[in-house]
Parts: sequence; C-alpha cells; structure tokens
Amino acid sequence: MKIVRTKELEETKRDVLFTGGNSIRLVIEKDKMGFGICKTYVPKGGPHHWHYKNHLEACYCVRGHGYLSNIETGEKILISPDTTYLLDKNDDHTFEALTDVVLISVFNPPLIGNEKHDENGNYI
Repeated sequence: MKIVRTKELEETKRDVLFTGGNSIRLVIEKDKMGFGICKTYVPKGGPHHWHYKNHLEACYCVRGHGYLSNIETGEKILISPDTTYLLDKNDDHTFEALTDVVLISVFNPPLIGNEKHDENGNYI
C-alpha cells in the first residue's frame, strides 16, 4: 500500500510545468499501477494546443470552466465542475481556461513523470 499526498509533491520533480499550467504527477509508471494520475492546474488563458499521440487521457474537472475544442471536428465543449472528458482516440485538441481550472487526469499508459509538451502538443 502507498499513500500519496499532493502537498508533499508540490515543488518537487513531480510538480511539472508544461505549456498552459502545471501538473502534479500523483501516480507514475514506476508505481506499477498500469495507469497514471495527475492533478493538473490550468490558469485562466489559452487556448493551449495538446495532442497526446502516445497516451489516452480522461480528465475530471474539479474546479473552473474552460472550452475543450476538437481540432479535427471543430466541436467546442464547455467543461465545468463534475464534467469528465475522454480523449479516447488520441484526440488533437485545445483547451482554453475561462477561469483557473483544476483537473484530475488519468493517463494510459502512465507517464514516466517528467514529460513536457513539444511544439506539436505531444508529451516528450
């Protein structure tokens, strides 16, 4: 059994700045759970382009409001608290935070823990 406290990971190598915010990597590959969990903070602003070619992601909105836009279809969806969105097809997307947003993100496969976005919005 393991216990992970977000406060204990803040300002460590598991607190990663990325294009559009920061992500506290709560569960990563070395935890051997088969998935990863991040607490992601996106301050008001954007839109930010993200496109995870090697990961599937599910996001649960805890706080704030923003627009998720599917680049391929042009669909634009308002994300608000208690909304979950699934990027189940490695969806190329943008996210615009209308207010500060907090998301709980689940990744498959799990992140190694230090990934940042490249110029195409993919994790490297």
